[in-house]
Amino acid sequence: MILAILISILFLGGVLAWLSEGLDPKFPRIVALVAVSVDLLIMLTLLGGPESTDAAWSVVLNAQWIPRFGISFHLAVDGLSILMLLLTGFLGIVAVGSAWDEIKERSGFFYFNLLWTLAGVVGVFTALDLFLFFFFWEVMLIPMYFIIAIWGHENKNYAAMKFFIFTQVTGMLMLVSILVLAYFHYIQFGWFSFDYLDLLNVSTSGNVGMLVMLGFFIAFSTKLPSFPFHSWLPDAHSQAPTAGSVLLAGVLLKTGAYGLIRFAVPLFPEASMQFAPIAMTLAVISILYCAKVAFAQTDIKRLIAYTSVSHMGFVMLGVYAWNEQALQGAVMTMLAHGLSAAALFMLAGGLQHRIHTRNMLEMGGFWSKVPRMSFVALFFSIAALGMPGLGNFIGEFLALLGAFQSSISLTVLAAFGLIFASVYSLWVIQKVFHGEYQNADFDDSHLTDLSRREMTFFAAMMLGLIWMGMYPQSFLDLSEATLGNLLSATQLLTSNVQSQL
Repeated sequence: MILAILISILFLGGVLAWLSEGLDPKFPRIVALVAVSVDLLIMLTLLGGPESTDAAWSVVLNAQWIPRFGISFHLAVDGLSILMLLLTGFLGIVAVGSAWDEIKERSGFFYFNLLWTLAGVVGVFTALDLFLFFFFWEVMLIPMYFIIAIWGHENKNYAAMKFFIFTQVTGMLMLVSILVLAYFHYIQFGWFSFDYLDLLNVSTSGNVGMLVMLGFFIAFSTKLPSFPFHSWLPDAHSQAPTAGSVLLAGVLLKTGAYGLIRFAVPLFPEASMQFAPIAMTLAVISILYCAKVAFAQTDIKRLIAYTSVSHMGFVMLGVYAWNEQALQGAVMTMLAHGLSAAALFMLAGGLQHRIHTRNMLEMGGFWSKVPRMSFVALFFSIAALGMPGLGNFIGEFLALLGAFQSSISLTVLAAFGLIFASVYSLWVIQKVFHGEYQNADFDDSHLTDLSRREMTFFAAMMLGLIWMGMYPQSFLDLSEATLGNLLSATQLLTSNVQSQL
């Protein structure tokens, strides 16, 4: 029942946080911090299970839910799920910390939505019944919509509605694909099932199989996001409160990548083989195009949002190269980007909270005024551009190394994204923290340096990236069995993809 407990703590914690506001406006943030911290401690107990040595599911909960239609409450974790859960729990604490002083109005309802978003994410990473998976996929959507629409900035309603439409419409496409897949199972085996392990045995081929696969692909690549389904992300990030941006960049985007690895390719190996060249091309376009668009931004949060799309392109490139090195690179990039992007958005949100602007044209020369913030910004900018010794380098290097085995030309083009990343990352540092000091439109006294609480969160994320960069094997070992199991089940796909490219 440990997996059900993980989800229940977040659901109940959200309700308690909402109710506790009536006693004291500061209680909700304390309740939220306790709930997420307890969840993270429970997640740590999942380490060292059977998944450390083989490809078996280490913790399983399978109970009937709607047996007439083959729907069950099936939760399980393996090495890949455990890594994603640990990232979720850690960044959940960071999100609560980033909202600690920023959210002052309706704080109870805010932390309710934050915890329910996390509950949906935990459900997505553990659900093995596709109907249950879709339920948790939708649970993530509504609370995040409220976080943006209520506590966002000047254009929050537009951004929230755009986020809702993109994710809801593509989610409906995935639901149709899930229903069709379950119907295929009924035709081929004589009974309905939404269970992932049963649906792996369903034969999907031809044009219908391609269309059903595309329903999953579009939903997951929109959440990733990837070109051409990425335009909702810059608006959502620029208008969301800091905690919303931390969850979006650090956690919610990873659900799309997880869906590609766990569901889109294994359930549709033949269609994925045929579609892989297109998917890898879209990944390269995402890397290069969004890096180019980032140069044109003066809003610091929009710039970081476009760089997120660019970096997540390496994840899709690795997934559809579909070999061990590429998949390990995709997973490492997911983890490292989760920390570095969350930290950069937390920094941007902290700046906006202090000086009430995101416009970099109104910034400059901050290094002497806020040296701790400047150092932290430099560290995470260097991490994001792929500096050797940090986690982002390991992920993107492995993704490119694996992609090179599938397509040399696309890999060479994708590698230019590393050059662009160096330019825009250092340009932001130069523009905001160096040069002549500017304070045209804000009170100079509001530009304060990072507090001890903020430095604690940033230090933890720094240590995580250094650990990933200096000792990546501890992360690679945990996911190796899972990825090997997925690869062995689709060996024909691997050889066919490489021959097609």
